[in-house]
Amino acid sequence: MTSDQLTHRAGPAAPPAGPAARGPLPLVVYVLAAGTFLMLTTEFVVAGLLPEIAGDLRVTVAQAGLLITVFAAGMIVGSPAMAVLTRRMPQRTTLMLALVVFAAGHVVVALGSSFPLLLGARFVTAWAAGAFWSVASVVATRAAGPGAGARALGLVGAGGMLANVLGVPLGAFAGQLTGWRGPFWALAVLAVAAVALVARQVPRDAPAQQAVSLRSELGALRSGRLWLVLAACATTTGGVLSAYSYVSPLLTDRAGLAAALVPLVLVGFGVGSLVGTVVGGRLGDVHPHATTIAVPAVTAVVLLAITLLSPLAVPTVVLVALLGLVGLSANPVLSALAVRFAGVAPTLGVAMSVAAYNLGTAAGSWTAGHTLGSALGAAGPAAVGTVLSALTLVPAVALVRRRRGTGRRGPQWRVGR
Repeated sequence: MTSDQLTHRAGPAAPPAGPAARGPLPLVVYVLAAGTFLMLTTEFVVAGLLPEIAGDLRVTVAQAGLLITVFAAGMIVGSPAMAVLTRRMPQRTTLMLALVVFAAGHVVVALGSSFPLLLGARFVTAWAAGAFWSVASVVATRAAGPGAGARALGLVGAGGMLANVLGVPLGAFAGQLTGWRGPFWALAVLAVAAVALVARQVPRDAPAQQAVSLRSELGALRSGRLWLVLAACATTTGGVLSAYSYVSPLLTDRAGLAAALVPLVLVGFGVGSLVGTVVGGRLGDVHPHATTIAVPAVTAVVLLAITLLSPLAVPTVVLVALLGLVGLSANPVLSALAVRFAGVAPTLGVAMSVAAYNLGTAAGSWTAGHTLGSALGAAGPAAVGTVLSALTLVPAVALVRRRRGTGRRGPQWRVGR
């Protein structure tokens, strides 16, 4: 089955966005954004608790950092796997079950004293997080309706960005007051509360709408445009987070900023990411392909400027905030395109995009870390990010060329399961 056939089976082309599409989004989209807030908070909250975890479990800080790595690995493998395994389950049931497993994983971490057990719990939790994120994206797109899909995904993504602004700093602060296990208890309780919200707000699915064979869903992976989107997902996120992962030594060792001011710069990046994700979703509903080209181009320029101006404190601080504003703002558009080009398998398409985001983050951060010992020093990760962001232009431009070749116009965000 060709990509065009898959798109046809996903439903007819959406009509142009009208006033309704520009109105307020349904409450369920905000509930799902709250869920993604929990997912991203748990992924990165460990970074602020590493010394406490290492001391309590009698492992090195580097070993404790595996709790972050194993979660990313779980998202890479678990997101597409769970999309396939839960394909016959109602979407509301999948979301609720994912939150229950998410809560149980955090209870295991909060009670556990064996480091291998904690690694296993984090890996399983990541599978649940991947399942939630993938299905939530499809539910949000469908609830928003034609012409507002990218805006809905922007809000869902903003829930994840809010984790960098509030969730991770609050988790680190709570860990200092209650011990490192406290934030995991809090996340478990919040996940249980989210189960009730999902049960109330997410509508029941009609089973007849889900009778799509596994062969048909896997056939969506033959879409060349889907793989171009996935390549863009990996490079654009890898470019930004390869630099962000090592922004602390950049600010202190290279720019000469006081260590006490680094958290404020990180908050600036987080606020910029939150705003950029929402704005990017709005722009993407009107100009999806232009957004996917403009964002990596501007991001590459910002990262190059950081590389060159990193010895200067004030310009570097401003550029880091600008990187947050621009760098990830195309992600909701890319996720919406993944939904579209996956045709009859939108959940699998989003799951693959989540895996691509995490793969780009892991590969970019690993590469960036190896540049710290080079002549570039602390500016090396920003240089790596510049190259990766520029590479995003390759699949982004190819998507535009293929779009012109098919003669298709308009966002066409209408999807099913």
